Amino acid sequence: MLEDSMAAFKVGVVGLGWVAGAHIETLKKIKGVEVAAVCSRRPHTAAELEKKYGIPLKFHSDYEQMLKDPEIQIIDICTPHPMHPAEAIAAAQAGKHLIIEKPISIDYESASKVRDAVHKAGVQAMVCFEVRYSRQAMAIRETIDRGLIGTVHYGEVDYYHGIGPWYGQYGWNIKKDFGASSLLTAGCHALDLLLHYMKGDVEEVMSYQTGSKSKYFKPYEYNTSSVTILKFTDGRMGKVASITDCLQPYYFHQHLVGSEGSVLDDKFTSLKWAGMWKDKWSHLGVPVVDSGDVSDHPYQPQFAEFIQCLAKKKPMPYTDFETAFETHRVVFAADRSAAEGRPVKLSEFQKK
Repeated sequence: MLEDSMAAFKVGVVGLGWVAGAHIETLKKIKGVEVAAVCSRRPHTAAELEKKYGIPLKFHSDYEQMLKDPEIQIIDICTPHPMHPAEAIAAAQAGKHLIIEKPISIDYESASKVRDAVHKAGVQAMVCFEVRYSRQAMAIRETIDRGLIGTVHYGEVDYYHGIGPWYGQYGWNIKKDFGASSLLTAGCHALDLLLHYMKGDVEEVMSYQTGSKSKYFKPYEYNTSSVTILKFTDGRMGKVASITDCLQPYYFHQHLVGSEGSVLDDKFTSLKWAGMWKDKWSHLGVPVVDSGDVSDHPYQPQFAEFIQCLAKKKPMPYTDFETAFETHRVVFAADRSAAEGRPVKLSEFQKK
């Protein structure tokens, strides 16, 4: 826990859309941090901002000016995807720590440049793969870590979320140079969680893409469904479906198969638990991830962990930049595989 006497880290938020609002509301609940400024292309008065967010905020229309503010220690990037790399690099060069909404970038080269800038500046950065901090994910990971399902040799995590005209980011997400792919713009949460559970290095991926004929998804400039098969270096396998053109309730499917049992969403079996057998599921007793609304995302435990780690000058677990960068490498490999119709080895995306 942070000491009450410690000065709060001050945050500047760049981008002032739906996601930024969720970030600001989350940060307001966390001890040891204060949202001090926002930056947006749209003009806002101080009175408008305070009325909307309930706190006094300094407004900047010029990002470079916000970066020059010595009181701002953390930059929270909530702009559309293609803007993330330049903003993150500039913030790192200004000596600011970083909260980066996923994805880091829409291409591997830009993500690598962000990584170089973060390393060179010596700042801490976290990426918003906040589903790792959901109670469901924590319970499943604990089941694995305690050995209750043995060695996991196969896992699948699938993302079903119809991102149509009813969804906040639809207007720009439909564009190829903004959304990039179903897997990168949304399904990366599922792929990231699979890597979190499997705890191993990916050797090769094979991915396929298609799309819906529904009028709601016709404006997309890229395929809105993909399925990716992952081969790990130790021979284990995984699968991730990213279905952003479905007409159904949000569903985050999670299924892990191990040598001593299995996990399916919020249920499990375990031969390591006296009295249990494979013929009946037991329940984990946790809420499942069941909403694509960012206001429902588990940002609070993730952001609180980041602030505590900054205060203690120690690395951020689970969603630190390097861990997130590895997830992005696999996403970029999967998208190359689908584009070129061949298996792609992760060695094609070498880390410097």
